[in-house]
Amino acid sequence: THILFDCDNTLVLSEELAFEACSELSNQILESNGVSARYTGHQLIVDFVGQNFRGMLNSLQEKHNFQLSQEELERYVSMEEDQVIAKFQEKLVPCKGVSEQLEKLAKSGKYTLAVVSSSAHRRVMASLVKAGQTSYFPPDRVFSAATSLEKPTSKPDPAIYLHACEKLDVAPMSCVAVEDSKSGSLSAIRAGIPVIAYVGSYDEVKREEMAKLLKDLGAAVVMYDWSEFESCLETIGAPNFSSL
Repeated sequence: THILFDCDNTLVLSEELAFEACSELSNQILESNGVSARYTGHQLIVDFVGQNFRGMLNSLQEKHNFQLSQEELERYVSMEEDQVIAKFQEKLVPCKGVSEQLEKLAKSGKYTLAVVSSSAHRRVMASLVKAGQTSYFPPDRVFSAATSLEKPTSKPDPAIYLHACEKLDVAPMSCVAVEDSKSGSLSAIRAGIPVIAYVGSYDEVKREEMAKLLKDLGAAVVMYDWSEFESCLETIGAPNFSSL
């Protein structure tokens, strides 16, 4: 009855833009804490894809043995969000083929659609606005692990999926999640939600690697292109939505 979409690199091509925007800030943080390591946007993607910036900063602190105060952490999270949104407003585009599928879903009226993301609500809404997808996802059906929960967290913690199900008043097994990353897929799987693993945003080499990884993690089906979405739903046993 409900389809829950990850946002970054599932609905919109945002990961590279986001990590491009936050790599400079991350390096400033590392430098100010006496850490010699530096990251490019691509290296951040490899190490931290699927995490929000708060989760990434926590991972960086653990990996490089330094400590940020809560005040510093919140300040950096806010700075990164502003920089990423500015980048999105300039360059972001939808994932290929997703808008057509969202339109079909909306016309069918058979499913409730929602976004479940690690990213901050404001950043997700900025993505949806730029991609022209806000008509499918009103603000009260956009859920953020960074800002919707009483205690902020990040995928693979299942808390945000459980929170979304509670707010939508739906059982996890009555939902399908669409995810592109290991952390996102684990978050949904741990919440008891069947997963369609979308790998179309990766390059050809990485695509096959991620397809195997996400399938091995427990994804119900792998989707290489959004044109396969309806058949993927049918594989899981969800109702057909193309007959209007």
